[in-house]
Amino acid sequence: MNISTIEAKSINTIRLLSVDAIQKANTGHPGMPMGMAPVAYLLYKNIMNHNPQNSKWLNRDRFVMSGGHGSMLLYSVLHLSGYDVSLDDLKNFRQWGSKTPGHPEFGHTDGVETTTGPLGQGLANAIGMSVAQKHLAAIFNKDGFKILDHFIYAEAGDGDLMEGLSHEASSFAGHNKLGNLILFYDSNKITIDGNISLSNSDDAAKRFESYNWHVQTVEDANDLDALKNAVESAKNVTDKPSIIITKSIIGFGSPNKQGTSSSHGSPLGDDEIVLVKRNFGFPEDEKFYVPTEVTEHFAELINKGAELENKWNDLFAKYSEKYPEEAKLFIKAMNNDFGDDWKNLVPKFENYGEGMATRNSSQSVLNAIAPALPLLFGGSADLTPSNNTDIKGWKNFTPETPEGGYIRYGIREFAMAAIMNGMAIYGGCIPYGGTFLVFSDYLRPALRIASLSKIKMIYVFTHDSIGVGEDGPTHQPVEHFAALRSIPGVVFLRPADANETSEAWSYAIEHKDGPVAIALTRQKLTILDRTIYAPANGLQKGAYVIKDVDGTPDLIIMASGSELAISIKAAEELDIAGIKSRVVSFPSFEIFDNQSDEYKDSVLPKTVRARISVEAAVKFGWEKYVGLDGISISLERFGASGPEAILFEKFGFTVANIVAEGKKLLGK
Repeated sequence: MNISTIEAKSINTIRLLSVDAIQKANTGHPGMPMGMAPVAYLLYKNIMNHNPQNSKWLNRDRFVMSGGHGSMLLYSVLHLSGYDVSLDDLKNFRQWGSKTPGHPEFGHTDGVETTTGPLGQGLANAIGMSVAQKHLAAIFNKDGFKILDHFIYAEAGDGDLMEGLSHEASSFAGHNKLGNLILFYDSNKITIDGNISLSNSDDAAKRFESYNWHVQTVEDANDLDALKNAVESAKNVTDKPSIIITKSIIGFGSPNKQGTSSSHGSPLGDDEIVLVKRNFGFPEDEKFYVPTEVTEHFAELINKGAELENKWNDLFAKYSEKYPEEAKLFIKAMNNDFGDDWKNLVPKFENYGEGMATRNSSQSVLNAIAPALPLLFGGSADLTPSNNTDIKGWKNFTPETPEGGYIRYGIREFAMAAIMNGMAIYGGCIPYGGTFLVFSDYLRPALRIASLSKIKMIYVFTHDSIGVGEDGPTHQPVEHFAALRSIPGVVFLRPADANETSEAWSYAIEHKDGPVAIALTRQKLTILDRTIYAPANGLQKGAYVIKDVDGTPDLIIMASGSELAISIKAAEELDIAGIKSRVVSFPSFEIFDNQSDEYKDSVLPKTVRARISVEAAVKFGWEKYVGLDGISISLERFGASGPEAILFEKFGFTVANIVAEGKKLLGK
């Protein structure tokens, strides 16, 4: 090991900035930053190509710290490297409104590549970034013009690798030979409970070898030469992702707490910090101390980063001259501008009265718009023939055909979602992924992080109700509408026929600020006659009056998805019985709630208190629309196995029951 004085001072500065910030906040995780500071130093100072003055430079190397609890490690090295993270920001660690939250958040702090903290997700995000880079490089790079030519670096700890997600995602990465991914496994053998031997005895090297990863071990995280050599070796292996098992000591430098679980998630304490600073030869009574020579040492990155970006800009200028159309598409895509040409291709279904499952109409829409959206990049968690997410004529994304736009995720719902997050953050594509709605439970944590991060992707959730039929209650979602609607920022759409499905896709493609989930049926739904009923573009407002009456209605019936058609029929029967019944198609709570009060009142006038919601799921969430005087025809139990028509009848989702409940509500 050969560490110069300036290298040692720089590494120890990272450690002590982290320790001081955590102590000032009186909360945080000092152990990991103290153990992994050499890796952070080496990456940012000597290995990664990045520009601190432009954290969005397109050809930068990315670093993802999956162990987000160690956020002060990242904030400290970003500050020293010249990113827009000031010393005052470090002093405000974990405070209200600061740039340095307890766990890194995408879009909140300069230089932070993704939101991490829920263990395992950052690793899968890094894999998603690697996928996006491979795909876009295959499309846009030309001979002599490698406009995307960089690495994705990641850190993951013992906890990350214990999470099941790490298996799903790492297996996927090895299968797809993602040679642009280099992972540092922080093997410090400590968890909150104590030594890792309490709960885990995996052989990580053998495990990752079985995933088809290139595996190396560095015995001491403080050995910069060994770390650097391992990275160089990893870069030379282009047909496998690489893991560098890095043996570190949690809380390194703390005389009484290093190597113990006590340094994981609690401040060291003032007395112990004095001992640490004495250990490293730093002023014992000075907090947030940065030696002048360390500042000067890191300042070299400013000119270096600018030179790297300027060199790339020159390359891209020449690329633009030779490949002007590709260059225009690249810039637009990386700015999430996918044009408007696709809008003219969205199909309108005029075969009114015919039956068509919305999963099938979804496939028709997807295939119609795909020629104008070549950077759609999606797949399914092994359910392609059921989700109907494939695009005819498109290649699969494989190691041999990375330009392929269709991903075979395998039975890995959580990994699919977390990988999609990484793809969305990388940019340049529109990620979409499919599975059964009931399996959204498997991926919910990644969907939540996508919404928190306000990143764009589309979920295709098919088999959306008891209409799954004979598969039974294990596969029949009941609580899932409410669960997805409860996540702030997620737009949940449940179209009622083929034309609403077209509108759902149109909304999803244009939506910018978070994930959109589209719930689709396996069973056929009647294509509603839009010459009689309101146009389907009312979906763009979340809810709309699809069937109305003259004057003020006596009753409002609200429904989504497969329950809309029977609600319309019930309203027509009620009209004949002298009860004026308005029907509201209600595909999205979230979109409707964002409309003006005037519009919402026009759809659901306050004077009409007799209201019924009809949805084959728990009623949770409908209360704010039906009001105190309304009722819900819902499913407050799990489903059952049987033909879907029988199930809808047995559970009361029939014209006759809606009519009866409407009359009962009005006392008639």
